[in-house]
Amino acid sequence: MAAATDVKLAGWSSQQVERAVASLQKFVGSRQAASTSLLDDEDEVFYMQLALKKMPMRERKDKPIALPLPHPFVSAEGAEICLFVKDHAGEGHKSAKLMLAKLEKKGGVTKVIGLSKLRTKYESFESKRELCKLYDLFLADERVLPSLPKLIGKSFFKKKKQPIPIKVTAADFPAQVQKACSATYMFSHAGTCINIKVALSSQSTAHIVENIHAVLVKAVEHVPKKWSNVQAVFLKTADSVALPLFQCLPDPAARIR
Repeated sequence: MAAATDVKLAGWSSQQVERAVASLQKFVGSRQAASTSLLDDEDEVFYMQLALKKMPMRERKDKPIALPLPHPFVSAEGAEICLFVKDHAGEGHKSAKLMLAKLEKKGGVTKVIGLSKLRTKYESFESKRELCKLYDLFLADERVLPSLPKLIGKSFFKKKKQPIPIKVTAADFPAQVQKACSATYMFSHAGTCINIKVALSSQSTAHIVENIHAVLVKAVEHVPKKWSNVQAVFLKTADSVALPLFQCLPDPAARIR
């Protein structure tokens, strides 16, 4: 896995990363201590925010880019995982359930939902939002991925819980689930700001720092012009201020002739 020395940004400091992580953990901890709600005791997601100098001229794609983590925050054994599948004749959730029943611990999947059920039972905004809250990770038969954005709603995109495509019929299905759990994901879009999950607040400072370095190095591989296109890197939770890990001055504007 990547280390701080693999980050090719002038002035990048692993000490600054450690300070930012510790500060964010302290912020989350103090807020949880002051809250009377049991819900506020739950882990908070740490996001790495990557600001680019120029917008990537690429079409939006539904298929995410997997970025391996040295310290995953989702475990196939302990997580609640939902799988979206086709439900045409012979390809439905019944056959998927039969396949999972043959696997030890169902390959890590706890719930299978067919597209027809997703369209009917989870039609309202509220039901989509509740579904998003119920599971730690969402997987999908790669054949249904293009149909999902309109069916799952905005909550999945806001929480960065878009389904991860896998091959449901493959013999190595459990290995695919394990691989999906051991990575975080980068979703391509047309903007200059990219948010990527890097850790949970309950993880150790050292593990979060290592995750940040690994994710940053792998994410930049998929950015046009690589390191030279990175304007800034921040760390934040869903509703905290963004703590700077790296910033540089914008490129000088091209001279107008």
